Amino acid sequence: MVDTLGVAVIGFGWMGRVHTQAYARVPHHYPQLALRPELITVAEEVPGRAEEAAAQFGFARTTRDWRDVAADPRIQAVSITAPNFLHREIGVAMAEAGKHIWIEKPVGLTADDARAVADAVEKAGVRSAVGFNYRNAPAVEAARALIAAGDIGTVTHVRIRLFSDYAAHPESALTWRYERERGGSGVLGDLASHGADLARFLLGDIASLTADTAIFLPERARPAGATAGHSRAAGGELGPVENEDYVNCLLRFASGARGVLEACRVSVGEQNNYGFEVHGTKGAVFWDFRRMNELGVSRGTAYQDQPVSTVHVGPGDGEFGAFQPGAANAMGYDDLKVIEAHRFLRSVAEDTAYGATLTDAVRSAAVLDAMVRSAESGSWVTVDASS
Repeated sequence: MVDTLGVAVIGFGWMGRVHTQAYARVPHHYPQLALRPELITVAEEVPGRAEEAAAQFGFARTTRDWRDVAADPRIQAVSITAPNFLHREIGVAMAEAGKHIWIEKPVGLTADDARAVADAVEKAGVRSAVGFNYRNAPAVEAARALIAAGDIGTVTHVRIRLFSDYAAHPESALTWRYERERGGSGVLGDLASHGADLARFLLGDIASLTADTAIFLPERARPAGATAGHSRAAGGELGPVENEDYVNCLLRFASGARGVLEACRVSVGEQNNYGFEVHGTKGAVFWDFRRMNELGVSRGTAYQDQPVSTVHVGPGDGEFGAFQPGAANAMGYDDLKVIEAHRFLRSVAEDTAYGATLTDAVRSAAVLDAMVRSAESGSWVTVDASS
């Protein structure tokens, strides 16, 4: 017996589209799932955008006011893909209305915002999922299993990088992303939040850190109208960029391991150069998002001059088998969001947490808050890991 789950999507920029496509694909990759998402409402304040979404994807209704979603009893689950500054208000309201929520990272602007949503979810007894999609890559899950099994010995240090050029063009429009009040801590929320989650997912909690941040493009042009994605606004009135383009951070893990986390949104020549290198006393493991289905693995007893092998993940790794029949068949970014959607729906169906939840969002946000405090003080700070 397969039940339907009424779903709404709030915010229909690029990520709202990705969530919607993931809902549509879940039944094809996970036919055994006891729930089928039914697209009820799309909420988007930009005129015409919700109507376009409904026409393309089959939402039953549209609205420009997300509060209509909270009041609709047909809707049992909500994707929150609106801008960061709306995460707390919408997330709390949806939880209080009894809706399960799949919310994009970083879940607000601060750890307090993430905790507020997490507390509302816990009080309401609903399920949550958070958009830490890179942990869903089968190769990342394989790396985690390899590390946990001791295949590379005791982990000594890790380097995590998230370099992108999405804000590198000097004509990129001065949208909410570059404002402190609405965009929070800039590249910290955009990219370093993923790095903090990957660090915890692979190696456990971060105990303390020291960070340095910078703004490399201090002014951008204000857009004349509504924007989508990373639009340009050549010739517009210039305004100040208020939040971070770059962060570099030294990490100390509770395990005793050391780490480096570096993220930048204005890296010319870097198109989504995300990845990690984890080193241990007997080996190492390497992952590059641009070669998402491969791992570099060094293990053995040679220590010095020990070779690195390329391993192609296959059906035995993570959720790979739901997408491809054999190793070295490629998966892509959107597949990671299908995995995320499946885990969210399975959590609702079985009333058990699967995948990243708001607890993970709170922990990631605590790391980001610590980065901000450290950059301001110029000192090492302790990460408040309480959730």
